[in-house]
This record gives sequence, structure tokens and C-alpha cells, in this order.
Amino acid sequence: MSWGCRILKVDPERPDEASLRVAAEAIRRGGLVAFPTETVYGLGADALNPRAVKKIFEVKGRPPDNPLIVHISDWEMLGRIADEVPKAALKLARKFWPGPLTLVLKRKKVIPDEVTAGLPTVAVRMPAHEVALKLIRLSDTPIAAPSANPSGRPSPTTGSHVLRDLDCKVDVILDGGETYFGLESTIIDVTRNPPVLLRPGPIAVEDVEKALGERVMVTDESRGLSHAERPLAPGMKYRHYAPDTPVVLVDVNPSDIVTVVESAVRELNKLDWKAGLVGSTNLIWLVVGYGLRKGRMPLKIYDLGRGEKPHVAARRLYHVLRKIDEHSLPAAVVLPFPEEGIGLAVMNRLRKAASRRVSG
Repeated sequence: MSWGCRILKVDPERPDEASLRVAAEAIRRGGLVAFPTETVYGLGADALNPRAVKKIFEVKGRPPDNPLIVHISDWEMLGRIADEVPKAALKLARKFWPGPLTLVLKRKKVIPDEVTAGLPTVAVRMPAHEVALKLIRLSDTPIAAPSANPSGRPSPTTGSHVLRDLDCKVDVILDGGETYFGLESTIIDVTRNPPVLLRPGPIAVEDVEKALGERVMVTDESRGLSHAERPLAPGMKYRHYAPDTPVVLVDVNPSDIVTVVESAVRELNKLDWKAGLVGSTNLIWLVVGYGLRKGRMPLKIYDLGRGEKPHVAARRLYHVLRKIDEHSLPAAVVLPFPEEGIGLAVMNRLRKAASRRVSG
């Protein structure tokens, strides 16, 4: 197969329609388009064209049992692909769409098995990004799109990440600069009662529960502590978001500062301090302070921001995971974040990326 692509710069707020028409034509022809959303960059194909969808799996090296998210631009499009939209789904869609929330719904037969991995459900969201919404409208079809990177690797949050990862193996790359949230969408399965969190993301489960007026089940799978044998949504089964560099996650309650510091120092000692240290500002400097008293210092420090601002860590996370590889470190020791709000999503991604977890 011969590859080649067009790389088109677009304003994320006022995208040039001519560029979007080029990309939409590629979608209609059964091609692939990488495009920005408010979460990460997606690798899109016509969700109703099974041959086009298969190309996504080929380019990413993605396992065929890992379902895709279908992106829509309006309510009419939702009716074309979802067989049933329960009251819980309507509540959440009215509250959070367009936005970084994906809903798992009963699918219509028009959605091919390649999109859903043969499941009777389909994951759907309406992105809050002008480029994504206008691309879907001009394509006049829902777009299936996972993240635009090789399977298992950190997701792309800039157009340059996409180009580096996929080496122009798509028809069009729409480069709209850096994404806003930097983490994939929250996924809620509303076909079950109570609804189930399948993947945490920018919309906190606490906010979902407030909108619904009922509890949402949070499982070990959604926390990243175990994996599903048959994934109902992306990010549930396979190792994801991982750099080539081994990641050692200190997976303890961050409020237990003594245990966090002792565990991190123990891991750094094993590596003779020839490693990177990743975490929130406050925890990083507690570990560094201990090391300095012993005359030691990590090779590289990656500050993800203050611990009480996990949304900053979320936005920086994939950028840092990519930087670790660029710096050719033997390993990186990663400190924990509180699992409230978007902090749950940060810990989910870190657990999925970790080659090893230590618990004190």
C-alpha cells in the first residue's frame, strides 16, 4: 500500500471551509482523516463504511475487538445510529453535548460490526470543537474515530504528534494546534441500571451523577486496576497510553505523603537515581528534597502542576509521556494524584501506561 497525505493548517475556532471540504471528500471516498477535537486528535473514517473503518485498525495496529467511538454533529445523526436513547442518555446529552462525554447506547443495524467489535451497542459522542463538528457536517456521515496514534501509545494532542506517529499514513491531517483537555472523553454505559463508568475523562463522574440524580457505578476496570475480557468501550482491555520508557507508578493514596516519598525514593535508589521523576509540584519537591539531603537528584524532573489542579496534569500528561522517550531515560518514576474529579482519569491513564505499579 502506498501512503501519502495532505497536511492542512486550520484555525480551531474559525476553520477554513475549503480545507474542511478537502478532508470531507476524503471521508466520503472511504479515506482516513486525522482531526482535532477538544480531547485528543482523532483518526476518522466514515462510520457506515466497513472497508474504511478497517483502515483505521490497519494504520493503528489496533486489535479488532477494541470498539470505536462514533462522532456525530447533531441530534438527527444520533437517531440514525442509536436504536434506543433512554432518559438517562437524554439527560446527559442535553447537559454535556457538545462535549467530552461518550454514551454507550443500543445500536442500529446501519452501524457495521467493525465499529462495535460485534457488540449490540455503539459508543457515541458530539465533540465540542468547530473543526470536528464542521468536518462531520460536510462529510454528511457519522465519523468513527479513535485517537490518531499507534495502538497502545500516548495519544496525540497536537498535529505534529499525529504526523510523527502515523508518518503521513492518512489522506488528510487537519492541524488545529493543541487540544484543550488533553485526555480522551468520559465514557458512560447508559444501557445498564445503574449507569456504569467505562472510562473516566474530563467530565467527572461526580458531575455525571449530579446531572442524572443517581449514582454511577465505578469499577476496578474504570479505575485502571483491572481489564475487561471483552471491552465494551475503548481503553478497557489493552495497555494504553504507554511510552517505550518503563513507567513505575507509585500507586498509593497521595495524602499519605510519607508512604509516597518513601516508595518513590526506594524506586529511585534501585535505579541509582538515573531516572525521570513525574508528578505534582508538591510531591516532586518533597522527593527531590529528600534526595538532595543524600546528595542525589533524578536525571529529569517533569512537573505536572499543583496537586490540587489535576486538570493541568491532565492537559500535560501525554506531552510528558512523549518527552520521557525523547530524553532516552532508563525509566520514569511517577507519583500519584487524588482520584477525585479529573484526577480519576489521570490515574486511569497512568495505571494503563505503567509497566509496573508499587503500592508502598
